[in-house]
Amino acid sequence: MYFISTRGNNEKITASQAIIKGLSTDKGLYVPSTFKDISDQLENLVDLDYKELAYVILKEFLTDYSEKELKYCIESAYDEKFDTEKIAPISKVGNDYVLELYHGPTCAFKDMALTIMPYLLKTAIEKNNLQEEVVILTATSGDTGKAALEGFSDVDKIKIVVFFPENGVSPIQKLQMKTTKGQNTCVVGINGNFDDAQTGVKNIFSDEEFNKDLKEKGYILSSANSINIGRLTPQVVYYFYSYLQLVKENEIALGDKINFVVPTGNFGNILAGYYAKKMGLPVNKFICASNDNNVLYDFFKTGVYDRNRELKLTTSPSMDILISSNLERLLFEISNRDTNKVNSLIDDLNNKGVYKIDEEMKKNLSSFYGGYSTENVVTETIKEVFDKYKYLLDTHTAVAYSCYEKYVEDTNDNTKTVIVSTASPYKFSKDVLSSISNVDNNLDDFEIINKLSDLTNTKIPAPIKELKDLDIKHNITCEKDELKYEILKFLGK
Repeated sequence: MYFISTRGNNEKITASQAIIKGLSTDKGLYVPSTFKDISDQLENLVDLDYKELAYVILKEFLTDYSEKELKYCIESAYDEKFDTEKIAPISKVGNDYVLELYHGPTCAFKDMALTIMPYLLKTAIEKNNLQEEVVILTATSGDTGKAALEGFSDVDKIKIVVFFPENGVSPIQKLQMKTTKGQNTCVVGINGNFDDAQTGVKNIFSDEEFNKDLKEKGYILSSANSINIGRLTPQVVYYFYSYLQLVKENEIALGDKINFVVPTGNFGNILAGYYAKKMGLPVNKFICASNDNNVLYDFFKTGVYDRNRELKLTTSPSMDILISSNLERLLFEISNRDTNKVNSLIDDLNNKGVYKIDEEMKKNLSSFYGGYSTENVVTETIKEVFDKYKYLLDTHTAVAYSCYEKYVEDTNDNTKTVIVSTASPYKFSKDVLSSISNVDNNLDDFEIINKLSDLTNTKIPAPIKELKDLDIKHNITCEKDELKYEILKFLGK
């Protein structure tokens, strides 16, 4: 297995090299050269625990890692940092299933990959005899930032800089980032939105002069965003794991197809599911759930991707995105890996803010269904699900749940369905609480958290409970054109 660019520069590199680089030299994203079909192995995987299954899946992608190296990375990642041995448990809610990806150290699905990625990168640095220090550069809409900071804190030969929209994340998300420890961590709020942060970071990766200057100073850049295949490939695991849990619990028979509903912003999470399907996982539909920033809904409906619209700030901030970076990897696959088509579409996006796929590519989107939910519907859904099932959804999972209800209404499809839950409701406690009860505006964030716990008889996750007693370690803000300056300042150069 090697990795190639979506933009076709004929580069072929190993997994460890791709994890170090993050982004291809032609600004494309790395994709696997092929997908191993493991459908004939599924019956042998049903009884594996999460770590055992992670090895089975990841060894097909990370082929230059030895068995010993890969098992070291997996064992180091999926340990007592998670509050359940299952790592990614499934809860049955009515007739549907909720895959809970928020049992890790930062209470969000990003932990599923960002607990292992530091070990993958550290191993890659050693394997490739890298002399420079790696500077992880990441833009976050809320959850990636803290999960990456947590994972990379005080890791040798690695520094990490996280940029987030100062007014575009929840109070808890912001506090999680600003209280991060570690001498090698830097957190910067920017006066702009997530797309500004992401575009700024991408521009830095493609700035040859800046990268050359950093290399002369002894640093190279890499990414912890899902543009890095070291972030993306571990996410494939939990799609297989959720399917196999349903088989083990006799909810489905081996070989039955299921649906996945995924709250979607940057498209990495749902793309990992698509990669699982390409490896033989029996999937009927991927329901791509958007909030009011419904650029992906329009794309799946019309074949037109148009970011020329105002970004709306919603109660599901991790999805407040208009440029879904990982969609480029899907374009690569649905164009039958035609890099000329991909380059043309990305050029249109960069120059005009819009592109349109052809009919052949549209036909190759048959695995997907797009839906979106307004703010009112999200609020109603949280209340409806709690009243009916005593199950508490966060705002992002509520987007997914309500989109699934619309999907069933539109299609009458009764296929068993897994709703991918991406965050603890306690990360968005004020909006969750106000959905089920009146909120006193005089309450601070921690009083709101306590009230939510008392009212719903649910437990406050330890990583959120302890935030109250942590000191603010990072308090930098900058303009959206000052990212390079902040990086150099942090590096002391």
